Amino acid sequence: MSACVPTRHDHTSRSSRPSRASGIKRPHSPPPPQRGGRFRIAGADLSASITVFLLAVPMSLGLAVAMDAPLEAGLIAAAIGGIVAGLLGGTPLQVSGPSAGLTVVTAELIQNYGWRTTCAVTIGAGLLQILLGSLRAARSALAVSPAIVHGTLAGIGVAIALAQLHIVLGGSPQSSAVANALALPDQLGRVSPAAPLIGMLTITVLILWPRLPGRIGRVARRIPAALAAVVTATAVAAIAAPGIARVDLPSWRSHALPEMPHGPVLALATAVFTVMLVASLESLLAAVAVDKLSAERAGEQPATRSKDDLTSASTSASGSDSVSDSDSASGPGPASSSPPDPLVRRSDLDRELRAQGIANTLSGLAGGLAVSGGAVRSSANVRAGATGRASTVLHGVWVVLAAGLLVTVLERIPLAALGALVMMVGIQMVSFAHIRNVHKHREFLVYGATITGVILFGVLKGVVIGIAAAVAVSLHRLARTGITVTEQDGRHLVVVRGQLTFLAVPRLSRTLGQLPPGGDAVVELDGFFMDHAAYEAIQDWSTAQTAHGGRVVFTGRSGGRIAEPASAAHSCCHPWTPWRNHHCHDRPEQTPETHHGRLGAGPDPSSGSIEDRALENDTPHDATGAHSTPGPTSSPAATPRRTGGNHLVSGLSSFQRNTAPLVREELARLAREGQRPSHLFITCADSRLVTSMITASGPGDLFTVRNVGNLVPPPDTESGDDSVGAAIEYAVDVLKVESITVCGHSGCGAMQALLGTRPDPDTAPTSLWRWLRHGLPSLKRMASRHHAWARISGRLPTDAVEQLCLTNVVQQLDHLRAHESVARRLAEGTLQLHGMYFHVGEAQAYLLTEGASAGLALEEVFDRVGPGDTHASSDYYASTDSRSPSDACTPGPTAAPGDPSGSGELERTGV
Repeated sequence: MSACVPTRHDHTSRSSRPSRASGIKRPHSPPPPQRGGRFRIAGADLSASITVFLLAVPMSLGLAVAMDAPLEAGLIAAAIGGIVAGLLGGTPLQVSGPSAGLTVVTAELIQNYGWRTTCAVTIGAGLLQILLGSLRAARSALAVSPAIVHGTLAGIGVAIALAQLHIVLGGSPQSSAVANALALPDQLGRVSPAAPLIGMLTITVLILWPRLPGRIGRVARRIPAALAAVVTATAVAAIAAPGIARVDLPSWRSHALPEMPHGPVLALATAVFTVMLVASLESLLAAVAVDKLSAERAGEQPATRSKDDLTSASTSASGSDSVSDSDSASGPGPASSSPPDPLVRRSDLDRELRAQGIANTLSGLAGGLAVSGGAVRSSANVRAGATGRASTVLHGVWVVLAAGLLVTVLERIPLAALGALVMMVGIQMVSFAHIRNVHKHREFLVYGATITGVILFGVLKGVVIGIAAAVAVSLHRLARTGITVTEQDGRHLVVVRGQLTFLAVPRLSRTLGQLPPGGDAVVELDGFFMDHAAYEAIQDWSTAQTAHGGRVVFTGRSGGRIAEPASAAHSCCHPWTPWRNHHCHDRPEQTPETHHGRLGAGPDPSSGSIEDRALENDTPHDATGAHSTPGPTSSPAATPRRTGGNHLVSGLSSFQRNTAPLVREELARLAREGQRPSHLFITCADSRLVTSMITASGPGDLFTVRNVGNLVPPPDTESGDDSVGAAIEYAVDVLKVESITVCGHSGCGAMQALLGTRPDPDTAPTSLWRWLRHGLPSLKRMASRHHAWARISGRLPTDAVEQLCLTNVVQQLDHLRAHESVARRLAEGTLQLHGMYFHVGEAQAYLLTEGASAGLALEEVFDRVGPGDTHASSDYYASTDSRSPSDACTPGPTAAPGDPSGSGELERTGV
């Protein structure tokens, strides 16, 4: 017997799993080794490297200015991050360089310990990253609450914006975010117009450049907005403000290298840990963001991804939405000129962390800034069409050449322009997409505490404050338990929402103690955890209540009794589940608790969830409460196959236990008022057709007639059938139904019999063949040259059986119109006829067009019913011309379906 709904099997054959050699990998697993040791450079990588280089140079100089570090240190970090991290990293498309997230930390280190000690701290942080990457701890770093991570980056962004605002105003930043905010009024009082105007010009170009309209805008957007803003500000400053403060690159001969650190050991160790933490988090989050962007570019992301996910893909590390979008230029050539690699490799986070550590170690040794992966540079690289790590490495090479050959050009850049550029980066680190996400998950308190702590006390203390806030919120949620008591029909309903721990026991005991002894009570437990103290308190009260003659029932949120088997509590066997899949009825018989004072008979109450209190031999369920099919280890002896009678009894018992309480009130109303269906549904007796499931109908909706082949005998005395005729007359004249549907289905056994071998005319026909004679007109109609073929819109019938199934629906509608009661109502305009075809294997319904259903159309076409066709009015079926031109012009098959040999003798000419 075929199941009306296919059983879902979660297991997958080993043969269908990709081999390791195929290169298909799970997310964040090590990429397969590339064959061949040659470093290949594609044309798309070359153009993408130029795009990233044009963006990286002003960003690197701006970050160096923001940190009050030597300007050449930013270029060193960009070069080493691009070449070293690009060659060794686990994220080929990620571009590393000076860390925006470390702006505040590095500036404080330089102010407290000097530049050379700061370089030594960078070396220590790099060595620590190498150690953690070797210990494969990268995945653990991402286990931190996203509210803490994004709150930390947002706090850093606010601090960066406040510091760079002073530079834009022509001043110098203070030592902390609070000091910058307090010094802002004094800075505004002594501002000179040149620097603010250059800064405003830079910000304006950054904002407007990605929004340039028309063909000019498309061409202009190939240049990164950051480069366009800096070039514009430099050109304007050269003419309008020649005396403005500009970049001053000292000679490379005077470049300072690291020294042995001087200062308190504990403070230096804290600095090393802070630099390592921020740089690692920024790099790993950027790697995950690059994976999302790469998959999106390759078309591998599902269509149901939310808008917040698309937004956060380019802002996970730095939150730079606008800058990232503006920098998503396709470089000197179009991004589409070289399609991306169809196999998108996911990041190896541990390898990436080790590469970042090596890059930081070398950058510190060379006197450069701390290095991390950046979302701005990386998103520009991905969107510019990069296909491999060659673009990242080449960008580092271009930075090296620029540092040696373009010193004169770089020294013309105004500091106010670089300050405005970095200020915009800081502003965009406060991502509204992340704020919406943390607010949606009720983590805004943790986010707010972290960002406040970072701004007021620094990065490390802010992270600690965020962790403390997260722990406090978790404890509050664990301890917050809502307990309400209401009285219904003489018994008390106690609703407990939340987790039941020892913290809630005093209030729970006080509430339960106020109930009258010996009274009936229902306790609804809506939570997923109950500790031992809460369990004992409820169990003791339940025992005492039962001893006084009371009756206590424990239920879950769905209303199922916790003391019952989970098949009842969770309704694992839905009404449409076929009997052969009702494994919850096939397990060995159990004897549940007969009294209702027992909360459960399962494992130790201290083991955890409330659902674990159910019986030990319960059927396993998945996370959604759906039934889980036993695995291959289940033996036949453990689940004996029942007979049909036992299946029926088990099904009836399940109905009485699960469904009857839900429909009893509605059935009682129908019993009082009588049936008033609006629809007569004539369909086949095939067991695979469950009319209530297909039509989403309930009690009192359909007046159903089922027979073999969904046949409607003509109303004449010789061949008529009083059973079907009586049902039609009763539905039309007594029940006053508004519509009648004749529903056929795929693989109909009656149609196969009509197409098969005819019985011997010398023998008496059986009851089946005497009934099937009512289907002979359908067979003749299919073979006739005077009727168009019935077919499904957009395709031809797959075989003769499907052709006859479709034709039979149309023919039975003709028989239906011959009934006097039906003809009268049709003439009055108070009755509608519909033809329907259900494809069992596809679980797809098709409706005959209205003209064909009324017998007026020349072609008989069944249109597919889609998920969104919830209000299919008569206008939709008003004309067969609503079909697409391709449907109207579809030729018929060369062999008639009624001709099983396929010889074409019954070829149709149409009408």
